[in-house]
Amino acid sequence: MKKVLKMQWFVMTLLCALLAVGCAKKPAPAPDSTMTPTETVMPSESVSGVQSTGMQESTVSETAMTTAESAMAELQRVHFDFDQFTLSAEARDLLAANAAYLQANSSVRVRIEGHCDERGSDEYNLALGERRAQAAKDYLVSLGIAADRLETISYGEEMPLDASSNEDAWAKNRRAEFKAIM
Repeated sequence: MKKVLKMQWFVMTLLCALLAVGCAKKPAPAPDSTMTPTETVMPSESVSGVQSTGMQESTVSETAMTTAESAMAELQRVHFDFDQFTLSAEARDLLAANAAYLQANSSVRVRIEGHCDERGSDEYNLALGERRAQAAKDYLVSLGIAADRLETISYGEEMPLDASSNEDAWAKNRRAEFKAIM
């Protein structure tokens, strides 16, 4: 009887641990790109009759969007071999170029997104995507980029560049992407 209870306890503990590991956090939804940033119109005179001065909120938003768009154009994605998260020589070269951009633009913060192809379980691909993003982050930090300017997230197989099921598509989908965050 005690063996049965111990076995049930072990199985329940194991199932709880698997559920905790297998449940990934969902990323925050991306803002709709068709929407325009909210603009605050500031009156030229306040209620007390004093003229308001300073930069309007819309100008700040436009500047931030320009910086983000510039970063998106400059930061290059890196690709990985099948079932790997080690950086190839080509990936290290691309990351060095990304590091040079980040050093020249110290206000830019980056989210590194890890992606996988469709092969493998959801849990495995989320973990592999995280290791890919972390490998890219670690390399950028080794090149002198402050770790607090970089964050990582894994999307596993959920956001493919190419939805086809062939080797060319899978090669495109095994990647780390760099998104400017404000």
